[in-house]
Amino acid sequence: MEFEELPAGAHYRVERVVAADGVPSRGVLYWKGARVPPTLVYLMHPRSDFSRHYLIPALVEIGYATFGHASRWANNDTAMIHETVLLEIAAGISALKEQHGFRQVVLLGNSGGGSLFAYYQAQAVTPPPHRVSETPAGDPTNLNDRDLPAADGFISLAAHLGQGKFLMRVIDPSVIDENDPLASDPALDMYNPDNGFRLPPEPSRYSPEFVTRYREAQRQRVARLDAVARHHIVGERHARARLTDPALAQRPLADRIFFQRRAVLDRIMVIYRTTADLAYLDLSLDPSDRRLGDLYSDRPDIANYGSPFAFGRVSTPRAWLSTWSGLSSRASLLDNLPKVTVPTLVVAHSGDNGVFLGEPEAQYKASPAPDKTFTVIKGADHYGIPLPGVTKDTRAELFRLLGDWLRERFPAS
Repeated sequence: MEFEELPAGAHYRVERVVAADGVPSRGVLYWKGARVPPTLVYLMHPRSDFSRHYLIPALVEIGYATFGHASRWANNDTAMIHETVLLEIAAGISALKEQHGFRQVVLLGNSGGGSLFAYYQAQAVTPPPHRVSETPAGDPTNLNDRDLPAADGFISLAAHLGQGKFLMRVIDPSVIDENDPLASDPALDMYNPDNGFRLPPEPSRYSPEFVTRYREAQRQRVARLDAVARHHIVGERHARARLTDPALAQRPLADRIFFQRRAVLDRIMVIYRTTADLAYLDLSLDPSDRRLGDLYSDRPDIANYGSPFAFGRVSTPRAWLSTWSGLSSRASLLDNLPKVTVPTLVVAHSGDNGVFLGEPEAQYKASPAPDKTFTVIKGADHYGIPLPGVTKDTRAELFRLLGDWLRERFPAS
């Protein structure tokens, strides 16, 4: 994901961004030439550090300033609240415009950045008092009192429909005990040969009936996890309320100590088995040029049980609801796109193992932008790298595409 070197004559500057809630983050601003150009391309991911994103040298070379912003949750999303990241984007755009005079800002949402930027833009163009006023957990985060400068362009690059929507597509619905990683309902196990599983490299085949039942069971597991998260939050709030009750002073000291502990208890949800999308092994589902396997492994049947770094593995209840729940998170690309009317470019990679072609196609159809474009980079994986056997430079093709689209709409240096 990171670039190796910048073009000759490029400059960079580390920028400190302080959000409206007082929390700092940082990013790196890049440009080429004696002065910064009038258009800024903004890169960010809610939980990954995009300050050295592989697109930056190409964008700088063609004359655009580029800002790679690392959120406060970069590389540790255990407690990530999506709504706080919107405050960081707002602060970043405001500060960079004020300090450097940028006239136009294009949001480039790669992977999880697409749903993040769509959420931001949708809130930015929503007039107060109709913006989000609390997180999905019910905590105050009143965006109506904040300055959210809207962007002038939107690019969705290999972007899934949202971290929650993504996880609901890959979560294993056969889990029958959240405290036992091995407990499984064989009738819902995609890695059970009775359901169509075959050991890779032989492809699996799942019946339409199983696919329907499986997807519904995934939704039901997410709903159960939502209920667990909300139960934890209700217990915490009950304990906090008891601490403000004058009658507590008359209770035994042990009771008071218990409520103090419960009010600050930092519960952690451990979510096992999140590498279980049927389309990983059945290439007839949402067909594309992708290989068998998930984003990182040729054997998702093993990875589903193994990696401690799996998507959504550890999460606070609040972070689960705001980020990883496909039912509760508001960072849903398709839900927010109807308010994104600026010039929009949707780019898909035909060999992407994380974002299948049906998702960017749905984004393009859902976009109300009068100026919208949809392009597929044939032979590229999720990161724009050529698939095995592909001889063309797919990243160079992507760079040309982005450059042509930007130059037609936004001034460069």
